[in-house]
Amino acid sequence: MQCRSRSARTGRPRSAAADAAILAATRTALVELGWSKLTLGYVATLAGVAKTTLYRRWAGKNELVVDAVAELFDELELPDRGSLAADIEGVVLQFAAILDRPEAKTALMAVVAESTRDEPLRERIRTSIVDRQKRLVLEGRARAQARGELPPESDPADADRTAALIFDVVAGAVVHRTLVSAEPADEEWVRSFTRILLVGLTGAAADAAQ
Repeated sequence: MQCRSRSARTGRPRSAAADAAILAATRTALVELGWSKLTLGYVATLAGVAKTTLYRRWAGKNELVVDAVAELFDELELPDRGSLAADIEGVVLQFAAILDRPEAKTALMAVVAESTRDEPLRERIRTSIVDRQKRLVLEGRARAQARGELPPESDPADADRTAALIFDVVAGAVVHRTLVSAEPADEEWVRSFTRILLVGLTGAAADAAQ
């Protein structure tokens, strides 16, 4: 009896392949149907899984779509290209390339629009996408400090606030350029943007050192 009860509580282990198929199907369904017509049943059919498989993993459409978007941005990596400027250019070009994909454009615009009237959805976006990708700022800053390009922070609280602001500036600029202005974030634009960003970073570092 005890063994059966424990087995019932833990349930069947999740399948990474099923998760990947469901999230990919979600992005496809968003492109095909849009947010309003997308249903979990349609996603399950598209992914080739039982509805119960999907319902065990996600409580509703909001959570599913955010996770589908988050998986795209988890592809981002900070390349070590030898300098802070080159590293920034590398990750911004990756970010722009992801946003250029139809499934990324549709999914991100859909969740952002829906989140304007849904606070729990906004919170899920913050935790699943924004907070997870701030790792890139922290990694890039630590690497630049190790190279001697930026000084170490004296106040951890200020360092966290600065990292959050840098993320907001970079993400906001790229999203606005690609999705709002519908202009390419090509290498020329990325170089110009990086120069402006570095003026702010080095200026803030110099002020902090005084």
